[in-house]
Amino acid sequence: MKQAPDLSNATWRKSSYSDGGANNCVEVADGCAGLAPVRDSKVRDGGVLVFGSAAWALFLTGIRNESSLR
Repeated sequence: MKQAPDLSNATWRKSSYSDGGANNCVEVADGCAGLAPVRDSKVRDGGVLVFGSAAWALFLTGIRNESSLR
């Protein structure tokens, strides 16, 4: 089993898709080599999902492609 990364000093940023709103926002931590930690901005002490950088990049590409179709 892999050990969870130490995110106690992580720098979190809100999704650019949040439009500055208070609801339905996610935050991602930068500076975690090879990882993309993601959390709910409304529940910062809650759980964190940790994705590999390659999987996160594919996810972002999918979002960008989907939004360009609208």
